[in-house]
Amino acid sequence: MSNTHSVEKIGGTSMSKYAAVRDNIIFQPQRDTLYQRVFVVSAYAGITDQLLEHKKSGKPGIFALFANGVEDESWIDALVHLEKNIKAINSGLFADDQSLLAEANEFIEERLADALACLKGLHALCSHGHFSVEAHLSTVREMLACIGEAHSAWNMAALLRRDGVNACFVDLTGWKTEKHLSLDENIQQAFAGLDLSVELPIVTGYAHSLEGLMTTFNRGYSEMTFSRIAVLTDAAEAVIHKEFHLSSADPRLVGEDNAVPIGRTNYDVADQLANLGMEAIHPKAAKGLRQMTIPLRVKNTFEPEHAGTLIEKGYTSETPRVEIIAGRKGLYALEVFEQDMAGSIVNYDASILSVVSRFKAQVVTKDINANTITHYLATNIKTLKRIHKALEELYPQAEIKQQKVALVSAIGSDMQIPGILAKTVAAIAEHNVSVLAMHQSMRQVDMQFIVKEQDYETAIRGLHQSLVEIHDHGRAICLAS
Repeated sequence: MSNTHSVEKIGGTSMSKYAAVRDNIIFQPQRDTLYQRVFVVSAYAGITDQLLEHKKSGKPGIFALFANGVEDESWIDALVHLEKNIKAINSGLFADDQSLLAEANEFIEERLADALACLKGLHALCSHGHFSVEAHLSTVREMLACIGEAHSAWNMAALLRRDGVNACFVDLTGWKTEKHLSLDENIQQAFAGLDLSVELPIVTGYAHSLEGLMTTFNRGYSEMTFSRIAVLTDAAEAVIHKEFHLSSADPRLVGEDNAVPIGRTNYDVADQLANLGMEAIHPKAAKGLRQMTIPLRVKNTFEPEHAGTLIEKGYTSETPRVEIIAGRKGLYALEVFEQDMAGSIVNYDASILSVVSRFKAQVVTKDINANTITHYLATNIKTLKRIHKALEELYPQAEIKQQKVALVSAIGSDMQIPGILAKTVAAIAEHNVSVLAMHQSMRQVDMQFIVKEQDYETAIRGLHQSLVEIHDHGRAICLAS
């Protein structure tokens, strides 16, 4: 394939609004042709949560119910409930075409029946003493995850064909496959016979692989599929369609009239956002695009005339400035003070990180002085207590403290502005917010401030007012081409 095409990903919330996707993305008036595009689609909003577990609340879905109790068959009830919800989605999408509705229901019924048979078979197998369900859970998770994307991709291809587009369903899920391929081999095999000049591939966001996509990337798997397709097909551009712009701050915190699309930025900024849990794209997915110098555009599905935000490898703003105010609540500051640490920081740091890693807590940032190391962790209180206990056993003479905090950050592709640190601290102080800790790296991409959790929203609004809103940016901080 020549690099004249784009590879585009559509998120679950957008996918749930087919008419908007069709009119604003597929029939995008700015384009000369319907084709020379590949679309990678997520499951409809909420479906993957029902298949696995709720991404934010942790409420168990089919997988979690199955994993937590082989003797408890509540997962079967959850599967029945899921089928009803999926068919309700189908009824809304195919309301005017009963024949197509029957085909859509038949497709998903077959997938769900296969999944039910597999899980029942595994349940029976593991009732024998020589087999353990835990040994198969990663495979079960992969199998269940792919159902959502197969459903949405099949539906979208069928709807587009109904509406006059030569769309084709590209199933990367490996359902009933007899040959296990690597992720790259799976993609290359699926795209070998496609002609992008006359076909519009609608591709499942989940792709089967030897390594296990969910095992490696968890819920970021669809972005990895999207990224690898862009890299392997040598795309001219990668595009992510979301239900909102990549903006200077969360509009819900600073007001929709005050938040402004970024317009242009670089992959360094995207990585900083991902570290705060506000992903433009998963860092591992961004890596391939960055290495191949494929630009990534983030667009708002519901504002198709806006060029969105273009993320490029070498971009820096023409003048130094703050592009986005972001942050993260619910962090825990874990402080370890040990008098003997002075002169042995490297050894202590490695040991503490080893404990944190063992309990799978994410380190968002940290600070160090002569005898103290503080890690700011994104985890739950149960895991934090386990880490705390393990560190007490490792360093019985140390003073170990924990505190719930929030992090607010000013981020930009070039923030080498004399006095900006003092200005930023002053902006926070003007709103009676105390800074517990702060960080500014030599890379000049972000400044981070640790504050009390109750001060999080006030700090975000204060920084946005002082560093962004004082400038009249118009439709974007820097208009993308």
